[in-house]
Amino acid sequence: MTYLILQSPSLNTERIENIAAISRAGGVQVLGNTAARLIDVDVDESDEVARQCEAMSLDYAFLDEIRRFNECKILAMDMDSTLINIECIDEIADEVGRKAQVAAITEAAMRGEIKDFSESLRRRVALLEGVPIQALERVYAERLQLNAGAERLIAAAKRVRVRVMVVSGGFTFFTERLKLRLGLDEAHANTLEVVDGVLTGRVLGDIVDGQRKADCLRALAHKLGAKRDQIIALGDGANDLKMLALAGYSVAYRAKPAVQEQAGFALNVSGLDGVLNWFRA
Repeated sequence: MTYLILQSPSLNTERIENIAAISRAGGVQVLGNTAARLIDVDVDESDEVARQCEAMSLDYAFLDEIRRFNECKILAMDMDSTLINIECIDEIADEVGRKAQVAAITEAAMRGEIKDFSESLRRRVALLEGVPIQALERVYAERLQLNAGAERLIAAAKRVRVRVMVVSGGFTFFTERLKLRLGLDEAHANTLEVVDGVLTGRVLGDIVDGQRKADCLRALAHKLGAKRDQIIALGDGANDLKMLALAGYSVAYRAKPAVQEQAGFALNVSGLDGVLNWFRA
């Protein structure tokens, strides 16, 4: 039996019935104001379902079974533009009038147009030379917000002892604060060098690139004995692809085209807590 989960802030009965008819669903379970589960759908109609869902701004997910959330062991997330609403490095640069230069490199790297993420990060960090640490404080306090559904998803994971890990190509200045704030189990990111209260334009130690993200997730999975189908991973950029490839539930969140194409699931209009609708409590 195949299930089809529909989600959208604007989900209504008409849209549910439309997709149910296209997919030849055997039944419908309403999961709330923003989600529904279609039962025993015809997978041969998946391409048309995809077209119609995109036209109606619905997130959709085909599932062979509806498992319990507590059967998972790991929830791994990217930080910038996934867990949070900004690219921190771009906003730091904005504090000193260099956002356009830095953001152009960030965008190209996230789309996968710049293949060497480490080099792209070094180039961007070099543009931050001389930025006072207070600028990072302002970004955290005034610009950084959690994306919709983040707290609910993390709280649900913690309730059933799913380990929550953030793996970021961003900076420990932000990940460590979020780890404390949200009670994350692990956080991995890059460390900016600071001398006399200002950034030197350099990164300390090995850079957390796409391979390092995958290595961090693989290490935690080995430690916990987590199988692929017990791992949920969310990301938005090309440097998340190796990490996503390790997860049975690989999720493109508001993601670049390359990630949309390769991830198993996508959340384009729903919050991060949309993940929970793919499971039973």
